[in-house]
Amino acid sequence: MAWDEWDQIKAEMAGGGQPTAMRLNQVPVEPGSGPSAVTGGLKSSQKAWNTAGEGVGSLRQGIGTGLTKLEAGQAGLGATTGCLTAAAQKDVYDSWKKYAESVSKRCGSLQGILQQVGRDVLTTDDAVKGEMDRLSREYADTDAVGGQTKGR
Repeated sequence: MAWDEWDQIKAEMAGGGQPTAMRLNQVPVEPGSGPSAVTGGLKSSQKAWNTAGEGVGSLRQGIGTGLTKLEAGQAGLGATTGCLTAAAQKDVYDSWKKYAESVSKRCGSLQGILQQVGRDVLTTDDAVKGEMDRLSREYADTDAVGGQTKGR
């Protein structure tokens, strides 16, 4: 809201006039009781967003368990020099460990976004989309077919 609009409202109130309809964030005033022009009647609840965030966040525990089992299976491999199979197995282990850790971080980030949207129920669609796009860029997956090569 511009300062001149604020000054106009204060002047009208001081003069005993009827209050002027205020517009916040350039959202039109809605005199009727129909659906909001902003939300189009869409309803949202903080509980639903928090539940979604908790669901995504709970995936991290399963990923942690999987990483622990993956590490336990790797124990005792020993030196990989001189054994191509052992070296290849270590490369696969390192790759999957890195990927699982990244998925866990991604779940944590997505949980944070969902819970923030729940707290700020009227966060704009553009702001939410921006956060989701940032998340997609930060945790971009490898190519679908064959992954990334290491110069082989």
